[in-house]
Amino acid sequence: MPELIDGPARTTKDIGPPGVPRRGRQLSLLGGALLVDSTEASLVSGLFPLIRQSLGISLGALGVLTAASKIVGVFTGPFWVWAAQRWSRKGVLVLATGLWGVWGVAAGFSQNFAQLLVLYTILAAGYAAAHPVITEIIGDLFDSSSRGRAVGFVYGAVALVSSVIGPLKGQLAGVDDGWRWGLWGIGAFNILLGCGIWLWFRDPGRGAAERQLADLGQEARAAQAARVTWSQAVALFRVRSLFILLVSRLLSGHLLISTFGVVYLVDVFGFSTQVASVVLLPMGIGYFLGTLLGGFAADWAARRSPRYGLVAVLQGAQFAFAVTAFFGTQIEYDGIALFAVFFGLMGMAQGINPPVNRPMVMAVTPPEQRAAAFAIYVSVFEAIAWAAFSLGAGFLADVIGLRPVFLWVLVILMLVNGAVLTLLYRPYAQDVARVQGELDRRRREALSAGWHRGDASTAAGPDPCRPARCASGVTGPARLR
Repeated sequence: MPELIDGPARTTKDIGPPGVPRRGRQLSLLGGALLVDSTEASLVSGLFPLIRQSLGISLGALGVLTAASKIVGVFTGPFWVWAAQRWSRKGVLVLATGLWGVWGVAAGFSQNFAQLLVLYTILAAGYAAAHPVITEIIGDLFDSSSRGRAVGFVYGAVALVSSVIGPLKGQLAGVDDGWRWGLWGIGAFNILLGCGIWLWFRDPGRGAAERQLADLGQEARAAQAARVTWSQAVALFRVRSLFILLVSRLLSGHLLISTFGVVYLVDVFGFSTQVASVVLLPMGIGYFLGTLLGGFAADWAARRSPRYGLVAVLQGAQFAFAVTAFFGTQIEYDGIALFAVFFGLMGMAQGINPPVNRPMVMAVTPPEQRAAAFAIYVSVFEAIAWAAFSLGAGFLADVIGLRPVFLWVLVILMLVNGAVLTLLYRPYAQDVARVQGELDRRRREALSAGWHRGDASTAAGPDPCRPARCASGVTGPARLR
């Protein structure tokens, strides 16, 4: 038995919380990439009345635009995840969520709906990389005890900035071809952000925040984790907790509010675009507060009840949204003020979701499979849900009106969603225990194979084990292959 530089194998209880350096700066850069993605989507929906007037199209065209941008992500999201595993997560972020902004600039020059549809869809094809790759990296920056707050912070910050930008975008309604200026501005900012990611982002490596793996170093972690194959990705559907979360995502009717919210107030209650856009500020602030509340509630609930806590918080958020959506969309009020209050409450209920469901997906999948899991969760299932709701609502609104559509999707379907999450109470704790057992096994194998403790303060990975202390005389990761 070789003498390990790490000393005797330690249990996970002996391992202190892992510390990834400069993770605040890394999180800010990742948040910037998510901000561009969300701002681009809300720009088209928020200024659609202007686009409709400028290009002479119907309300159903908004559903087509939104559906096309989401459906393309079903195909390109998994591709970007594959590219990030094959080459570099940083490289994918620089290209897909940064330099890809040139397509946004091009979309601003569209002269008809067909051109806008093609260019906007190409733009969305790149942005599909943002959520699965970025969420995977957040799981490598923060350990399980702080992921809820980390996800809540980044999604909340994005929502807060978006809430400030929202009314400003609404003021573009007073500018000739204001929607074009919005696309040009977002595209240019996106390109600058890509340059910033290229200069300052440092990838911590997969598994860098796992207590069992953090001190082994990046090369040892990579050697222990097999490259994800298509069969392994398909096998994720057999993880019961993940499967239930995927079904819940298909039932997430609250996705419709961000696409049709402003248009709803314009068409149903007769507000102007500039006045209706005011609700984006309280909705964004509510979403921000919801992500912070959700992050702290998630970490607190997980400590109080590891088996049921997170599930209860997630389920409660769905029921809360359904109630506030009823009062915020089905009752007419004098003026925009009360609508703004209820849109803020809807934003808060919706904001609780990311800091709860994202850490849940991380908890039931090993580090190397998380990007694939998020590609399925966000790029495929969420995209399908968003496309179905947007496309269906757009065409149904032309037939029966938006008001009954909002009642069925935002209220009734969300109550069904909350009920479905009851199925999570049994399998979630078992799936978490399975992943923790796998990480414990990897640590034991890495230590027994002669890996010494890597420098957890860098992302460069460990030095290979010293030749004199390797049992077979073979150094580095070759010992684990």
